[in-house]
Amino acid sequence: MNCMQYCCAGFSAAPYLSEDVEQVSENPTDEREGEMGVDEDTSSAILPDSELGTSAPSLRFSKTCLKNVFSVILLFIYLLLMAVAVFLVYQTISDFREKLKHPVMSVSYKEVSLYDAPGIAFYPGKARLLSCKHHYYDHILPLINPGQPGDIECTTQRINYTDPFTNQTMKYALVVQGPRDVKKKELVFLQFHLNGTDQDFSAIDYLLFSSFQEFINSPEKAEFMKDCESSYSSWKFSGGFRTWVKMSLVKTKEEDGRETVEFKQETSVVNYIDRRTKLRSDQLFFVVFEWKDPFIQTVQDIITANPWNTIALLCGIFLALFKAADFAKLSVKWMIKIRKRHLKRRSQVMNHIS
Repeated sequence: MNCMQYCCAGFSAAPYLSEDVEQVSENPTDEREGEMGVDEDTSSAILPDSELGTSAPSLRFSKTCLKNVFSVILLFIYLLLMAVAVFLVYQTISDFREKLKHPVMSVSYKEVSLYDAPGIAFYPGKARLLSCKHHYYDHILPLINPGQPGDIECTTQRINYTDPFTNQTMKYALVVQGPRDVKKKELVFLQFHLNGTDQDFSAIDYLLFSSFQEFINSPEKAEFMKDCESSYSSWKFSGGFRTWVKMSLVKTKEEDGRETVEFKQETSVVNYIDRRTKLRSDQLFFVVFEWKDPFIQTVQDIITANPWNTIALLCGIFLALFKAADFAKLSVKWMIKIRKRHLKRRSQVMNHIS
C-alpha cells in the first residue's frame, strides 16, 4: 500500500508542477531589453512542457501507477506461494516420519507343488499308535479291524525331553513325518488307541513344526523339540471322532531379517460309529493331516515412504522458494529504482522552475 500511495501521491504532483511552469512562462518581464531574449527563449523552452502537462504526465502517471500496483500484487502472490511452499515442506517431512513409524503390512503368496514335509509331534500319554498310512486324492480306505494294530507306513521318531517351561517334568513325544505332495492331495491318516482313562475327557495333544528333515538332522533332538514347543502352539483332537486337519503355512519376515514360520489350521470333526460287538471302555482316536492349498503365505512389513520421492519433492519446493525470493528481491529493487527516478525528475523540474 505504501507503494500505491507513493505512486499516486508522487505523480499527482506533476500537474501542479506544470501549472507553475505555465505561470512562470506567462509572466512578462519588465527588466532590461537584454534579458528579453533570454525570457523568450526560456518561455519557448517551457511552453512545450505546459502544453504536454495535460496529456503526457497523466499517461505517465497511469502507466507507472498500474505497473506499481501489479508489482505489489505479484509480490503478495509470491509471498503467498512461499508460505504454501514452506507448509508443503513441513507436511512432507511429517508424512515421511509418520510412514517410517507405521509400516504397512504386505501379504504375498508363493505357489509350490511340494512342501517340505512338516513334523507332527504327538503327546499320546497312555495312548498307543495303531496305524499310520499315506493316502492320496482325499481317498481313505475303509477301516479293517478298528482298535487292532495295523500297518505303520509313516516315518516316526520317539523322543523324551524335559518340559521347557518347568525344566522338571519329562515329556514323551512321537514325531511323525507329515504330507508333502499338495498336487496329489497327499494326506496322513493315523489311528490311536487308549485302553482306559480315569479322566472325564480324553484328548491327545499335538504340535506342528516346519521341517521334519531338520529334526532328523539335528544332533540335539531334545533341544530341538524344546525350542519347537516354546515357539509353536499346540492343539488337541478328541477320542471317538475323526478329526480332519487342513494345514496352511505362513512365513513372517521380521524387521531384523529373521523369518518365522506359523501353521494355520482348519479342522472338521466327524463322529466315529463304533461297530465292535462288545461294549468297551477304551477310546479310539482318528486324525487326518492334509495341506489346504499349494500357496505359502509370506507376511512382511513394508515402509511406503520413498526417500527419493521425498527428496525430489523437497528440491522442487526449495527451488520454487528461491525463485519466489529472487522475484521478490527484483520487484523491490525495481520499485526503489522507479521511486529514485521519480524523485530525480521532480528535483530536476523544481530546479528548472527555480
